[in-house]
Amino acid sequence: MHMTHDSAAPAAPGIAFDDWLKVDIRVGTIVAAEPFPKARKPSLILTVDFGDPIGRKRSSAQIADGYDPAALVGRQVAAVINFPPRQIGPMMSEVLTLGFPDADGRVILVSPERAVPNGGRLF
Repeated sequence: MHMTHDSAAPAAPGIAFDDWLKVDIRVGTIVAAEPFPKARKPSLILTVDFGDPIGRKRSSAQIADGYDPAALVGRQVAAVINFPPRQIGPMMSEVLTLGFPDADGRVILVSPERAVPNGGRLF
């Protein structure tokens, strides 16, 4: 799956509501963030705690050019948790952390406006 950070991309074709329900987007708290120098684009390895029963999952996120790893710990983020795991270099990315592109194409993480319980599903 290739993700583009192009804000000028046209809207995707329409989908049925049942298709939306298949995408499981949950909130979790970043408990660890470390540089991932072996990734092709500037990335960090995030460990995100989604609470019980999902637990902690790892994600390779292309955000190294916009975020200090230490400052990310404790921050809540949104992630797709039901894609198959994806091998990225030497690590297995288990969830897709979500973000939007800023004016320069850097990824800005999606976070809830206020603290919410880990594991909550987006609707």
